[in-house]
Amino acid sequence: MTIDRQLVKEDLYQAVNGDWLKTAVIPNDKSRTGGFSVLADELEETMLSEVDQMLAGNVELEDEALLEFVKLYRLALDQDSRTKIGVQEAKKILDWILKAEDYENLQDRIYQMIEMGWTSPFNLSVSPDLKSAKEHALYLDVPNLILPDTTYYQEGNKKGQSLLATYEKQSQALLEKYGYSSEIAELLVQLALELDKDFAQKQKSREVLADYTKQYNPRPSNEVIAYFNNLKFDAIITGLIGFVPENIIVTQVEFFEAWNSFFKEDGFKKLQAWLLVRVANDLANILSEEIRQLASQYSLALSGNPEVQSFKKHAYYQVKQVFSQPVGMYYGKKYFGPKAKADVQEMVDQMIKVYQDRLNQNDWLSPETIEKAIQKLAAFEVLVGYPDSYPAYYSYLKVDSDQSYFKNFCQLQEIIVAHHFEKMGKKVDRTEWHMPADMVNAYYSPSGNLICFPAAILQAPFYSLDQSRSQNYGGIGAVIAHEISHAFDNNGAKMDADGNINNWWTEEDFRSFEAKAQAMIDQWDGIPYRQGSVNGRLTVSENIADCGGLTAALQALKHESDYQVDEFFYNWARIWCQKARPEFEAMLLQIDVHAPAELRANIQVRNLDEFHQEFATKEGDSMYLAPEKRVRIW
Repeated sequence: MTIDRQLVKEDLYQAVNGDWLKTAVIPNDKSRTGGFSVLADELEETMLSEVDQMLAGNVELEDEALLEFVKLYRLALDQDSRTKIGVQEAKKILDWILKAEDYENLQDRIYQMIEMGWTSPFNLSVSPDLKSAKEHALYLDVPNLILPDTTYYQEGNKKGQSLLATYEKQSQALLEKYGYSSEIAELLVQLALELDKDFAQKQKSREVLADYTKQYNPRPSNEVIAYFNNLKFDAIITGLIGFVPENIIVTQVEFFEAWNSFFKEDGFKKLQAWLLVRVANDLANILSEEIRQLASQYSLALSGNPEVQSFKKHAYYQVKQVFSQPVGMYYGKKYFGPKAKADVQEMVDQMIKVYQDRLNQNDWLSPETIEKAIQKLAAFEVLVGYPDSYPAYYSYLKVDSDQSYFKNFCQLQEIIVAHHFEKMGKKVDRTEWHMPADMVNAYYSPSGNLICFPAAILQAPFYSLDQSRSQNYGGIGAVIAHEISHAFDNNGAKMDADGNINNWWTEEDFRSFEAKAQAMIDQWDGIPYRQGSVNGRLTVSENIADCGGLTAALQALKHESDYQVDEFFYNWARIWCQKARPEFEAMLLQIDVHAPAELRANIQVRNLDEFHQEFATKEGDSMYLAPEKRVRIW
């Protein structure tokens, strides 16, 4: 494809993706298409075909977990049985919640909700202790709200009001399908919405939470237990992990300090109703197709999708959720060869070396801070393609084909949650994958100080043995360097080589870094996009990582004997091609730490001198940015 270099000066994204955008069609069950999404859609088609072959017995499976996966998927596809059973199994759970007479009774219900992985009025989890990352700690987090963010609950937010109205209508109709009268259903939903709005008033917005180190607030357990006058919180903890730890990490202290204020008037009835309504919506997805369709109206309004996933797709993804790692390993082994893995590993090693060189040549850090940064880089754990094995708990996931899909799914989910809480008191395994190999994504783990690149993202346009090295560096090379850059973004900069929150900077160096981070915030904040504008503070960590990733990938490319700078920038723009629904884009502007894809393609390249040299941009060109305004951190 020939790129109009003159158009590049005005809009790189359109120059590369304009023709595609004119004809691209978003699938009816999707919120967007392009880039990552196209690969995910192709992978979806591939894996659905693979699983069909498994069901037909045409694939010889030796992995016991995959055999159980197939058994559960077969039950999930039995629409007749699911329709015949209807809501009767789920209704017993809801009635049990409704029969609670006091907080002590309700506490038993809350405990089970946590055990089953369903929505609960607070979230408990086990994760690495951010001050001692080799050890696990117990975290107490706020409940998931109905709306995507606290900003949706603000007075005058018409989108929030509209979404709540849809959720209210959906939930009332759903409760009636469960067998409750319209009067009881209406009352329960109203009480649930009242408590949800109360919860929202004391929670922090996504913008505030973007600085995740502020969520690390260790508190003595007796202090945390005292937050809950209406519950025996120590009994819940002991039931989950077997003991009460000395400290609990509280993510949002203000919320839990206000806990008792939520339940002054009709508090018990509100909590009971909130729990019942939220669980009723959770359970709807593993019942009949009629119930699932009914319970999808809110998600459709949120995403803007005309249709929900087909019954078959939904069943696949739900069952895959239970067996994510075995399915991912199957994909990785079959579709990702050792030659590609070795080539990508070489690119990762090269990128780390480039970062080390850039740090040694850094002109705004002291030698002391540079040495600490290089130590962090040297301590990186790198995961590429797919894991060699998956956690042992998968061997306990056994499917009983004589039981219903609902009962099997709930029992398997309980085993998975139990495994999660069993980590408490055990050493952290840095090599454990937290993303399956068949996911089109990548990640940096701050507590593990590791980067992971699943097999699914290691294909064109991100990466291919058939692409030029220039294209690969503009794609997967920039993605690799992006993840490395997260170790030194506004959050990662506060974590040391062992994954602990620890200030390894000199005071003057950190002030310099914060000034550069602020320059990145200022560059992005308020950029108009569709129905809104970019929040520079919400997106700063990803923007720093994009900037560092693009810069380092370009430098790495220059080490190649043959490279084309224009191909590098073209493929950078190509991986961000995207067409999305307006509702979905509006939501992302408010809650996503990533800036819009189109802007990621266009804004970051303007910070690189090489872009302006390659395309001879000048003042007056839309893509031109004066040298003194170009932001460069890593």
